[in-house]
Amino acid sequence: MNRAVVIALLVVVAAVSSAATVLIVRSRDTTKPPLTEEQRAVRETFFGANKELPPIKDGQEMRPRW
Repeated sequence: MNRAVVIALLVVVAAVSSAATVLIVRSRDTTKPPLTEEQRAVRETFFGANKELPPIKDGQEMRPRW
């Protein structure tokens, strides 16, 4: 085979694989509906709301437990 033919075949294979990857990625369903109020409430009770943590006083995070 000629070197130019091999290079052309490699370019075609790369283009086809790139196109297939793009089609697979775009085919995923990205139109998921947002959470309902009930689901949001359950999530906040389970994981906690977006509250700030209380401040750490007197450097307690650095003390060893023994």
